[in-house]
Amino acid sequence: MRREFKLPDVGEGLTEAEIVRWHVKAGDAVKVNQIVVEIETAKSIVELPIPWDGVVADLLAEEGATVDVGRPIIAVDTPGDPSEVGTPPAEGAVEPGLEGSPAPKEERQAVLVGYGVKTGATKRRTRTSAPAAAPAPAVAPSPVAPSSGALRSSGTAEPGATRTAVLAKPPVRKLAKDLGIDLATLQGTGPQGTITRDDIHAATQQPRPTQPTRQQGEERIPIKGVRKMTAQAMVTSAFTAPHVTEFLQLDVTATMDAVKHLRTLPDFRDVKVSPLLLVAKAVLTAAGRYPMINSTWDDPAQEIVIKHYVNLGIAAATPRGLVVPNIKQADALSLKDLAKQLGELADTARAGKTQPAEMSGGTFTITNVGVFGVDTGTPIINPGESAILAFGQVKDMPWVVDGQLAVRKVTTLALSFDHRIIDGELGSLFLRDVGAMLHDPLTMLAWS
Repeated sequence: MRREFKLPDVGEGLTEAEIVRWHVKAGDAVKVNQIVVEIETAKSIVELPIPWDGVVADLLAEEGATVDVGRPIIAVDTPGDPSEVGTPPAEGAVEPGLEGSPAPKEERQAVLVGYGVKTGATKRRTRTSAPAAAPAPAVAPSPVAPSSGALRSSGTAEPGATRTAVLAKPPVRKLAKDLGIDLATLQGTGPQGTITRDDIHAATQQPRPTQPTRQQGEERIPIKGVRKMTAQAMVTSAFTAPHVTEFLQLDVTATMDAVKHLRTLPDFRDVKVSPLLLVAKAVLTAAGRYPMINSTWDDPAQEIVIKHYVNLGIAAATPRGLVVPNIKQADALSLKDLAKQLGELADTARAGKTQPAEMSGGTFTITNVGVFGVDTGTPIINPGESAILAFGQVKDMPWVVDGQLAVRKVTTLALSFDHRIIDGELGSLFLRDVGAMLHDPLTMLAWS
C-alpha cells in the first residue's frame, strides 16, 4: 500500500518549510520513526521521522524547495493490503497526518508539535476558497484511473494562493522541468484537470517574470528561513512597541573575581562558568523585585499580562541567523543548573539544532554583544516581551575607587523596554539593581 507523508506543522503555527536534506532515496527501506529528512522552518532545523515501515517509492519535494504545511513530501510503499487504508501505524509510531478521526470530506492538517497553524503567523494573501480567519486544509488529489498513467503532485504554489492538486504524467513533468515551467501555476485541460503537453507548450508562450538585474561583483542571498522570520519580528517590534533604551557603565571587577572563584569549586568543574552566568542571575533576581519588567502587552484584550515566572531568552548568533532560545522557568534554577542550561543552550544553537518549542514563550531576553568586542548597543525587544538587556564587553579602564584612580574591569549595560508598560522610573530601578548586583555579587544573596 502506498502512503504519502505530509509536511507537518512542527510548532508555533508555521505554514511552510524548506527541504534541507533528504536522508533517504527512492528504493531505500525505512523503519518506523527513522529520520528521513531535515527541514528548515522560519525558526530552526528540524529532523522528521517517518511513521511507517516500508520502502521509499518517491521523494515528492526536492532539496531546496519550499513546501507548504500539509503537502505530501515522500511516498512510501508499506506492507499490507490496499484495502487497509486508514489502518493505524505501527505501535510507537508518530504519525502527524493521522491525528484523531478526520472528517469524511476534509483532511486534517498535519500537526507534529504545538496547536496547529495560527492565523496570521505568516503574512499571506486572502484565500478565495476559505475564510481568511482560518487556514485552508490541504486538498487531496482527485482519484485517477490506472489507465491514465502515474500522476502525482508536483511544483510549489505561490504563497497565499489557493492550492489544488497538480496532476501530470511523468513525461509531462519532465517536459515542464526541462522548459523551466512550474506545474503549480498551470490549469490543466486534460481529464480531471490533468496537465498535458499542450498546456506546457502554451505556457512557454506566456510572458515570463522579469528577473532582477545582476551586476558584476554582486551576490544575492534569498531572504528565507530564520533570517526572514527575524526580520519580520524585528520590524514588527520596532514599529509596535515604543522603545526606550537606558545605559549604565559600571565596575564589575568583583563579578570577574567571582567567576574565577566559581570555576575552582568542585560543583562547577563540569559546567561552563562565564560572566553571562552572573548577569543572568542578576536579571532573574531583579525581575523578582520588579515583576512588571517581565510582562506582555495584550493588545486585543487591552491587558498587561505579568508573568510570575521567567523564561530567560539568550540571543544567539548562528550561521543561519539570529535565534533566541529560552530557558524555561530559569528563576527556579540553582546557579549550577542555570550554568548547565546556558551551556547546553549555546551548544545547541551553534549546532543549528534549536527546536521551535525552545524558542517560544520567552519573557525576558539577554543579548551578549560583548563577545563581539563592542561596548553596547540599543537592542530591539523580542516580540511578546517588554524588555531586553544588552551586556557589553568587559575591559580594563581607569576608574575612581575611594577617591583614587585605579584600573578596573568595566562593562556597559543597555536596557531597552516597552514604554507602554515600563516607565522611566521602573526601567531605571531595574537597571540600577542589576548593576548593583554585578558590582557586588554578594548583593544577590541579600535580594534572592
